[in-house]
Amino acid sequence: MERIVFLTGRLAQASLQRVLASMDAPFSWEVREIGLQVAALMTAELIQRRVAPPVEADRIIVPGRCRGDLDVLTAHYGMPVVRGPEELKDIPQFFDRSAQPVDVSRHDITILAEIVDAPHLEIAALLERAGRLRADGADVIDLGCLPSTPFPHLEDAVKALKAAGFAVSVDSLDPHELLRGGHAGADYLLSLTPEHLWIADEVAAVPVLVAREPADEPALYASIETMQQRGRAFLADTVLDPIPFGFTASIVRYQRLRERFANVPILMGIGNLTELVDADTSGINALLFGIASELRVAAILTTQVSAHARRAVREADVARRLMYAAREGNLLPKGLIDRPGDGLLTVHDRKPFPDTPDEISEIAHAIRDPNFRIQVAADGVHIYNRDGHHVARDVFELWPQLKLQHDGAHAFYLGVELAHAQLAWQLGKRYSQDEPLAWGCAVDRTEQDLGAWRTPGPTMQRHRNPVSQANPDASASKPARESDDDL
Repeated sequence: MERIVFLTGRLAQASLQRVLASMDAPFSWEVREIGLQVAALMTAELIQRRVAPPVEADRIIVPGRCRGDLDVLTAHYGMPVVRGPEELKDIPQFFDRSAQPVDVSRHDITILAEIVDAPHLEIAALLERAGRLRADGADVIDLGCLPSTPFPHLEDAVKALKAAGFAVSVDSLDPHELLRGGHAGADYLLSLTPEHLWIADEVAAVPVLVAREPADEPALYASIETMQQRGRAFLADTVLDPIPFGFTASIVRYQRLRERFANVPILMGIGNLTELVDADTSGINALLFGIASELRVAAILTTQVSAHARRAVREADVARRLMYAAREGNLLPKGLIDRPGDGLLTVHDRKPFPDTPDEISEIAHAIRDPNFRIQVAADGVHIYNRDGHHVARDVFELWPQLKLQHDGAHAFYLGVELAHAQLAWQLGKRYSQDEPLAWGCAVDRTEQDLGAWRTPGPTMQRHRNPVSQANPDASASKPARESDDDL
């Protein structure tokens, strides 16, 4: 049986032991407190100084926020030294995930991201917009032409994008513009109705086939069969209608299309849902990509025009990988993305409150210094130090208890943290002091987000310290320390 040594801080020790004891673990374990009160301040250098080899174990697990090069520790101790989860209550899931790793890097859906106002943008602006879309996960840049709007630089736009390494599609209702785009080197043309199939004979671009009216399925089927007879590559689209104008019927059309043509590559345009429903697009994208994955859709056309849909391409990229992993692994699309900052859960978390009020109270009673700690549980926001433990659902109620009228910098810091904590409590999100709330793929993650909340100014540096439910002993009013004096 594998033996694992868990390294932790003083106040987190009892909680960690309870979690491990509650598991039906296929390994034996030892929790070793290394003489460090603030587990979040644990570093590789500190571990090497305080934990003398040999360690009787097969593996060492350190807190998730432990900084430093663990490869050096692996070499030093002659066994794997790995980071555990950031929250100790996530240890059972951590081991389940480690036993059954899920690869969420693969996908089989191409994302076409439309620039809907392409005729109004100069070449430089198109290239800049295309670069951002590609960074978010787009594979093809779709140039959206506008009805009755001249696009004199269409050819130059296609050529400039191709020269910059982009795959390009041209999206127009005007067959002449489609022909111009194809001659300029576009990779895809959206879309060819039955009477415009001749364009496919004039250019090398892959056409997207549609019926003149979405409900005219026989016409689309006839176009598909014609292209198959010619041996030409194409995509077929039966058009996703918006709610309440036939959305359900259009989903059924896609199902019939797949039943009729088992191997035909299908394109699905999803902007009619993400743009035209006042709901968070992360959930809409999750559902639509789940449908697309089951139908083996080859490509998705999406947009991010409306303000609420401004992360639609990034969400689509996450959704296609999540649904691919679920389908290929015969798994529910739940719990497959380990880092909460990378997923589609943007507003709420699956397990927002890892600690109970009683557990927080136990920790609070053990505190013997004046530094404030903040945690969130189902009953509200907790703040405590040696002088008291206070709980509120409206953090303004806490101000009289803090007695910080003459310490503006500290009051400002705690005000920011308490605001984050209240927001986390209201929404049902994980909160860890001095860490950013995890908004999933709805926001950009910086390198700082991976290890620290932000770069504080001179005043803020005095009052911030890493803290988490896994390391509830971190303080909020003393400078972070990593020395052997931090006992």
